[in-house]
Amino acid sequence: MEVVIVPDAKAGGELIAEAMAKLLGHKPGALLGVATGSTPLPVYEALAAKVRSGAVDVGRARIAQLDEYVGLPADHPESYRSVLRREVLEPLGIGMEQFTGPDGTAEDVQGACEAYDKALSDAGGVDLQLLGIGTDGHIGFNEPCSSLASRTRIKTLTEQTRIDNARFFDGDIDQVPHHVITQGIGTILEARHLVLLATGEGKADAVAATVEGPVAAVCPASALQLHPHATVVVDEAAASKLKLADYFRHTYANKPEWQGI
Repeated sequence: MEVVIVPDAKAGGELIAEAMAKLLGHKPGALLGVATGSTPLPVYEALAAKVRSGAVDVGRARIAQLDEYVGLPADHPESYRSVLRREVLEPLGIGMEQFTGPDGTAEDVQGACEAYDKALSDAGGVDLQLLGIGTDGHIGFNEPCSSLASRTRIKTLTEQTRIDNARFFDGDIDQVPHHVITQGIGTILEARHLVLLATGEGKADAVAATVEGPVAAVCPASALQLHPHATVVVDEAAASKLKLADYFRHTYANKPEWQGI
């Protein structure tokens, strides 16, 4: 696992957007896995700026969804399909025909989960999966004690996650659904490159457990230690509890520029 410590969220967004641009440069039809929430916004803003400047062509790029609320209509403003349309697809000029995601309104939720896993496989797999991390170490909506071999499935959200997400529902936790469809940890680990972005002091404990703790289901993100190409990008605040922070700074500062992340 590579850990890159950046000055702030903007710098992290630019670094990851550059990695996405390089990927699209040699594989124009790459499948990019995207996450919702406030953390990845600097990535999407930086990538959109590259599109506007002509530095990257996303005409053939494909976008895959990480997770979705169960029961919210697809056109609900806080369904993740709607959020990604606003924050990713429209700014990049990508149409819905280049987007794939799970059906959170399906009567057969389990069938929808299995269908999405198959759709990702049929698409050739995710080339780069962008991840955020919860304060409890969850990735996607794989809450603590999720199986590290899990596939796309329905999950019940913890109370803390619903509290964290209430800010998107006018601060009203009662509006936050109790269930989601999420790519499982096993599904996520099949992406060719995993990039986790974490910013802010509130993520410091989770980052330390992910990077320096044992691989354990109590911290789902620790499964990234098992991946052959995982990059953790953190700002100074999120890196504040890393014991090996100085080593990570040294290794990145002396890394060949051509390698990227």
